[in-house]
Amino acid sequence: MTLFPSHQILQQNFCNPLNGRRQAAPQTKATPFQARPELYGAFSVTDDVKAKAQKLSKEAQAEFDKASKAAQANSGHIELYSPKYYAACTFGGLLACGLTHTAVTPLDLVKCRRQVDSKLYKGNFQAWGLIYRADGLRGIFTGWSPTFFGYSAQGAFKYGWYEYFKKTYSDAVGPENAHKYKTGLYLAASASAEFLADIALCPFEAVKVRMQTTIPPAYTGMLNGISTITAAEGIGGLYKGLYPLWGRQIPYTMMKFASFETIVEEIYARLPGQKSDYSKLTQTGVSFTGGYLAGILCAIVSHPADVLVSKLNANRGAGEGFGAAVARNYRDIGFMGLWNGLPVRIVMIGTLTGLQWMIYDYFKIFMGFPTTGGAAPPAEKK
Repeated sequence: MTLFPSHQILQQNFCNPLNGRRQAAPQTKATPFQARPELYGAFSVTDDVKAKAQKLSKEAQAEFDKASKAAQANSGHIELYSPKYYAACTFGGLLACGLTHTAVTPLDLVKCRRQVDSKLYKGNFQAWGLIYRADGLRGIFTGWSPTFFGYSAQGAFKYGWYEYFKKTYSDAVGPENAHKYKTGLYLAASASAEFLADIALCPFEAVKVRMQTTIPPAYTGMLNGISTITAAEGIGGLYKGLYPLWGRQIPYTMMKFASFETIVEEIYARLPGQKSDYSKLTQTGVSFTGGYLAGILCAIVSHPADVLVSKLNANRGAGEGFGAAVARNYRDIGFMGLWNGLPVRIVMIGTLTGLQWMIYDYFKIFMGFPTTGGAAPPAEKK
């Protein structure tokens, strides 16, 4: 058999015909592609960690299933689109929005301050460093209480009413038209829901923005802020930013819900099999992905109005008309000023929206409901 030169050298080293004795192969330097035995232990540790993680995941899933069955047993069987169903969706929306918005308060704080004064900080990390040195960790979470209560109320209204309006409008136009014009249906349902949700959010948003855009914060907390504003300006002072809030949140929510439903449907359309073939964990992963992508679109669409909300809540004069206040602030910042803080908001809103849809759909799974989006088209009539 013909051997390559390197093989001939190895053969000579291992079996020399002159002395008939087998010799040890010389020690050579390891090649870049040669296995490294000293790393085998790391592979073993990694396998152990992976096995433990899988075990914990199975145990956590078992506990979740146990708690889910207990909750469903206590609440009784809840039919889809019944009053109990809408109440459960309302609570799921409260959890989804209240927790996530509160968690990103540090991002929101810097965003609002940079929207009001773009020269205040050079970047997020510099801002957090300055705030932490001045006020500690509490300072970084300035405005957390109105954020939590305000966005909990907004989330409850938004998700609960969205489920109601989506079903109501679908029934009004019939199943075939509902599927044919589903994007318009999502837009109409989400706009209707957000109109009501912003009425609940606006007073808390006014307190939050004023706390976050004044240094030191204008109020010691949410209740102090509400009482101070109402004493000086009446109830109307809490609703100074309602019109720009509608201008920000209604397009935002229309994009959030319609794009999410569409993205999720497209994801399932490109996956093998049906939505029902996938585990609940996979479905919530799809919800997070769809929500994150939808959040990026939401941030871009609603950002100019978000800047105006911050500006109007921070420096709208007493008795100043809405149009006059908008015109004055626009003259101050110009068109480019309407986009101050957009990169931060894209990160914040993308993460928020992804987590919100994941939490909301996980709660729906917990209560025994199907996850949102990806519904199959209605059967054709023969």
